[in-house]
Parts: sequence; C-alpha cells; structure tokens
Amino acid sequence: MRGLVLGLVRRIRLPRTRRGWRRTYQAVVVLTVLALAPATWMNAMAGPRVRTVADAPAAPVAVVFGAGLWNGEPSPYLAHRLDAAAELYDRGTVRAILVTGDNSRHDYDEPDAMRSYLLRHGVPARKIVSDYAGFDTWDSCSRAHRIFGVDRAVLVSQGFHIRRALALCEAAGVESYGVGVAARHDVTWAYGGVREIFAAGKAAADALLRPDPHFLGPHEKGLAEALR
Repeated sequence: MRGLVLGLVRRIRLPRTRRGWRRTYQAVVVLTVLALAPATWMNAMAGPRVRTVADAPAAPVAVVFGAGLWNGEPSPYLAHRLDAAAELYDRGTVRAILVTGDNSRHDYDEPDAMRSYLLRHGVPARKIVSDYAGFDTWDSCSRAHRIFGVDRAVLVSQGFHIRRALALCEAAGVESYGVGVAARHDVTWAYGGVREIFAAGKAAADALLRPDPHFLGPHEKGLAEALR
C-alpha cells in the first residue's frame, strides 16, 4: 500500500513555470465553484423560507422527515422534530401531520415510531398520516405531492437539512416554508452539516430531472380525510 501511494506521488507533476501555476490555480478555483454551486443554489432558493415554530405561516399540513431510531424509538434529533410538529399543531398553524420515513425492513419502522411519539404528546390519531416509503428527502417530497396530494406545507427538520428539504419540495410541487429545529452542536450535527455539502449535488439533480420516487402506488386519501 505504501509503495502504491509513493508511486502515485512520484507521478504527480507539479507546474514548473509561473504560467503553469496560474493555470493550476484557475483550475482549482473553477472546480471549487462547480462543487459549491449546488449548495449555493439550495441556500439562495430556500433561505428566505426558513422560519421558527412561532412565526411559521399557516398551512394545511406539517411534513416531518425521519431522522433515525434508537432501540425502536425516535432518536433525539427526530424527537426534536416531532416536538416542533406537535407544537405547530397545538398552535393551530397546521391541521394535520404527515410523518415520512424508512420502513424498508420489518425491524425498522420510522413512521410508526414517529406516529406513536406524536400520540403520546397529544396529537389525535386521526390527524397523523404515515408515509412508509420516504427513503430519502426527494422521495418524501415527491410522494407528499403525488401520493398524498400535498400542495402547501410546513416542513420540519434540523437547520442543517431544512434548506435541502425546502428546495426539493418546491421542485416537487409543494409550496412550503420550513421550521429549522435547533440542535446541539455535537458529532451528529457536524456530520449532518458536512453531509449536506455532498447531498446538495444529488438534490440539484433531483430538482432538475424530477425522477419518480422508489415507490409510487395509488393515491392515498388519508391526508384528505385528516383535513376534513
């Protein structure tokens, strides 16, 4: 392994002239701009739509994105999202809550865990609707519009993720504002922030190409019934 690395280093030819260094610098600048362009687009598009629970505009539904389970229960990050959604419901800002997450394995069910948490915190069962095929942010946004009929919503996630969620839901046809839930600046927060830089490229491609989610299926009436 060491020999391979040394071989690669020897093959790298550094510029020997001022002109060569200038071209190298220009290439690095262009590559950096291209790499950061999706994140710049995402923040410019979604930034003005990030609000708090207190000043979020009224909408029919809050969409809460999954954020992992710990021993079958919502992780602390997911619990904070659900607390914010429950408060939005209590305030009358939203009239129903759509929980969307991963249920790809029989021993891992984000939507049911999210639903149970909201029930324990006073949200009526008839006002909670579950999307069991929200495998990523694009799928959640696309299915919210195409399967559940969501046209306008308040999205709930952590601050490092909410801008991507807003940009993708807007591209999917959902007029949305977002509540960026505060989070402790721990290792998970740092990982989430770095992950968003790389996820921005996929988000830009999804917004441009608008692929079908992994699962479509028939139109669901549960949300319409919850909003009656």
